[in-house]
Amino acid sequence: MDLPLDEWDDESDAILEPAHMARGLSLPKRVVLSFFFDVVERRGSDPASGFEQIGTRQMENGPRVIWQVGDGDQAVAVLNPGTGGPTSVTMLEICIAAGAQKIVAVGGAGALVDELTMGNVVIPTKALRDEGTSFHYQPAGRWQELDSGVSGQLAQFLTASDVPHQLAPVWTTDALFRETPAKVARRRDEGCVLVEMECASLAAAAQFRGVQFGQLLYAGDSLATEDWDERGWKQAADVRETLLDLAIGAVRVL
Repeated sequence: MDLPLDEWDDESDAILEPAHMARGLSLPKRVVLSFFFDVVERRGSDPASGFEQIGTRQMENGPRVIWQVGDGDQAVAVLNPGTGGPTSVTMLEICIAAGAQKIVAVGGAGALVDELTMGNVVIPTKALRDEGTSFHYQPAGRWQELDSGVSGQLAQFLTASDVPHQLAPVWTTDALFRETPAKVARRRDEGCVLVEMECASLAAAAQFRGVQFGQLLYAGDSLATEDWDERGWKQAADVRETLLDLAIGAVRVL
């Protein structure tokens, strides 16, 4: 089929460059992209959290506030990049243009296998590209590999922190309401243990830009059976708080 997503263009220069939207913004080299909007907002409003606002980008779907925790070589920028590949990669690109070199994304995902109970941590090793954004950053293909060196360092950090985890493939999709039983079964057969909406996109863009990228995900709701189980994953405040702290600690070892 003659699909636009198959029309790979390796031209590095674009008409609209990330630097245009990053003007006036300077970030530390380490960044955490947190999909826990509630946790980031709570930390930012708490003077005791150590979060200091260092910038804002006004986007079509609202402002993206950027925070910093720590100083010097321990400084880490933290922000919510928005949901989905296009939105999150836009913020990733802006962060890279503003100085980011080492990025860890952290979020929740749907479990595809019974053994992943709510809160179990997964480090993605590769992502099935069932979305569109990654195809603008890497040639067409079924999988987007993640940096094995970064994934290994994240695993070492979690092990040293006594956090049980596994390294495994995940399924990245744009279509939240098209995760049919047949598709879930096929993805599970291919080795995917979680489904989410950004990993392939972010990893492809990071590879294109030559920066380090890794991700931490926790198993939230479950699609392991034909009846969706919400499992109260959005109310798992302790899991989300802990995983954000782990992401901040992990990006500091990269």
